[in-house]
Order: sequence, then C-alpha cells, then structure tokens
Amino acid sequence: MANSLDTSIATDLKYRLEYAGLRFLIGLVRLVPLDTACDISAFFWRVLGKRNRRHKRALANLERAFPEKSLEERERIAVAAWDNLGRVMVETMNIDRIIKDPSRLHVTNGHWIGRYKDKMGPALIVTMHMGNWEIGMWPVTLAGVRPAGVYRSVKNPYVDRYLRRQRQALYPGGLFGRGRTAGDDETQKTARLIMDYVRQGGRLGFISDLYDRNGIEVPFFGHLAKSMPIAAMIARRVGARIWIGRCVRIGNRSVFDVNVNELRIPRTKNQAEDIRAITAAIQRYFEVWIRENPEQFMWSNRRWS
Repeated sequence: MANSLDTSIATDLKYRLEYAGLRFLIGLVRLVPLDTACDISAFFWRVLGKRNRRHKRALANLERAFPEKSLEERERIAVAAWDNLGRVMVETMNIDRIIKDPSRLHVTNGHWIGRYKDKMGPALIVTMHMGNWEIGMWPVTLAGVRPAGVYRSVKNPYVDRYLRRQRQALYPGGLFGRGRTAGDDETQKTARLIMDYVRQGGRLGFISDLYDRNGIEVPFFGHLAKSMPIAAMIARRVGARIWIGRCVRIGNRSVFDVNVNELRIPRTKNQAEDIRAITAAIQRYFEVWIRENPEQFMWSNRRWS
C-alpha cells in the first residue's frame, strides 16, 4: 500500500512539473508577436524535420502520391510541410488569439452553414491535417450551432484540462477525448458516446485523413488506403449531414481561408456500400484539396499500409 501511494505521489508530481514546464513555454511564446514566433518555430522545424526519421515516410508518401514529380520537388514539399507544422505548434498556443482576430480568418462558403443554422439537425464536420486543421471547425462555430470535437486525450491530466479550456471557444459543445491506442476500451467507449451525441442532434467535428488499420480501403492518390469510416457510419445510421472543411494558410502568416462543403449522403438499401461510397467521397475531396496545396499537408503521417 505504501509503495502504491509513493508511486501515485511521484506520478502526480511528474505531471505537475510537466504542466508547469508547458505553461512556462507557452508564456514565453506568447510574449513574442504571433507571426514572429511562427517564423522562428518554422525555421527550426525545417532544419530538424529533415533529420527526423519521419522525413523518410513523408518522402515515401510523396513519391506514391506524386510519382511524376522529381525528388527535388518532393523534398521541397516535405520541407515546406515541416515549416507549416512548426507554425501550427505556435498557433496551437495562441488559438484563442487567432479566433478573436477577424483579420486572420476568411470563411469561404460560410453561407451554407448559416442557411441551415436553425434546421441543420445532427451534423458531422470532417477535416484533414492541412493548414491549421483545428481552425477547420471555425465556420461551424461562427454560425452558432455549438459543435463539439473529438481529440486525442493527453495522458497528463493537468495538460489535458488546460488544452480543453483553451479550445472552449472553438468547440463550445465540448470535447470527446479518445485513447492513444486504436481499438482500446477508451476508444470504443468514445465511439459509442459520439454516436449517441450525434443521434440526439449534436454537431461533431473530427479529423478523418489518417490510416485506420480497421478502416475501409478506398482510393487515395490512385492507391487503396485504409480510411476512417466513422463519419460515414454515423451519418448513414442516424441521418446526419456531413460537412467537409479545409483550412488553407495564406502566405507564411497565421492568416487562413476556411472552406466548407456539404457532402451528399447516399441512402440505398445497401448500407455497407453507402458507407464505403461516403468514405471514398471524403477522401476524394481531401485529395483534390491536397493537390492544390501539397506543402500544407502533413505528409509525415502514416497513410498507406
């Protein structure tokens, strides 16, 4: 019992120290003008990203997606993607400031959300790791429909609570945390919770561009990729709308154009094929948008088996 108590105290102390370190770092970053801090972070991520083991994965993904491009072109895109990620890291620490500054957010097609504000019903908003992907939710939040979000839980409870608080304005409907390992009990529990939430009329946003070992194989850049079907499953089963959003960085500043489009949901007698068709349509949207701005996509993520 004593050893267990000592371990608990030591773990709590470790979490508190990690949280204090994070808050200190965030405080330092927020002392610097946002775009300057982003430039500094982007520089280091460009340098360090090329030495990261995931740089090889990024180049391999780019070769599969753009076989027609030269190695030098793919290298340039990969380095630019690290630059974008470096900016996102700083923007994550300033997300509250960004959404309060209208000069930094330009919404395209936002009238679609406004049109359905009072009669939208249950809805899903799916986006991908492009630009600053968290801001992909902004048009829905701006319309006043109080969306919730799904995010990857942080093991440190103090850090986790802080991140939740920082995103209250972006996700006024709350956040559903999911486990770090696909298929674990927490992930399955979260899936049930979000299904019930949407069924009851909720609006929910999450990222749907990652490899899913239990997913559905659909084309992505001409190759079959196991893709997350959860948005398609929920929409098809509970009659929810699907909005597809993207966030594109304008230049090298924390200024964004956010675009949303409604996806038509097929409802035939074959529910399984409908889910496959919806999943494939989502990935087609992503591919078209990525081709327009490949340097803003996170190529270092796993996408193909």
